Amino acid sequence: MSDLGPVLVEDHAAGYRTLRLHRPGVRNALDTATVAALRDGLASAPGPVVVLAPTDAAAFSSGADVKLEDDERAAVSDSLYALYQEMRATPKIIVAAASGHALGAGAQLLIASDLRIGSPDLTIRFMGPAHGLAVGAWGLPSLVGRGRAMDLCLSMRPVAAEEALAIGLIDRLVTDPVAEAHVYAGMVCTLDAGAVATIKRVVDMTALDAALAEERSSNSAWGGAIAARD
Repeated sequence: MSDLGPVLVEDHAAGYRTLRLHRPGVRNALDTATVAALRDGLASAPGPVVVLAPTDAAAFSSGADVKLEDDERAAVSDSLYALYQEMRATPKIIVAAASGHALGAGAQLLIASDLRIGSPDLTIRFMGPAHGLAVGAWGLPSLVGRGRAMDLCLSMRPVAAEEALAIGLIDRLVTDPVAEAHVYAGMVCTLDAGAVATIKRVVDMTALDAALAEERSSNSAWGGAIAARD
């Protein structure tokens, strides 16, 4: 296992890579170094599958680091949108294994992934309008439908694991999502790589990329200020 600072990288004999968010003291909050490490780890992955997981099961990611200065937080937000676009553009299959909290940008990491495996204690929340942002509107309709997407974005309410499974926000609900993700990644590595890449490309032939670009552009004017909210 190698260390990219806030992200631990492990390349497995089966042919896939695991990227583990490793900032347990701040619930895997995302800062400049973390986003850069994720982008580097994804771009350099040697195999056809990448597993995205936390090292601490208590939190997948609490979103952009609230301790950052406003201007850095705004820069991190835009860099995250670049990461989401790269996650969608890569032919690699990205399997997210999530437990604990996935909030804001952490929730967007989930919807930018190709498959989402959650634990029973998972809570997903799209925090956006209270901070002057649109968060998740680009990807939620394709997963949960237009009405639910509107509700999740505007209400910013937490979605527990069982509801997330029922509405399509996650794909599998298991006790140990990391172990399940490793099994799944190993299975995908046995398939024809060209066929796997074609499946991802064809499944993603929607207007999502344009929607993602529009949300990134709209949020680019954000100054980084956040409002207190329970």
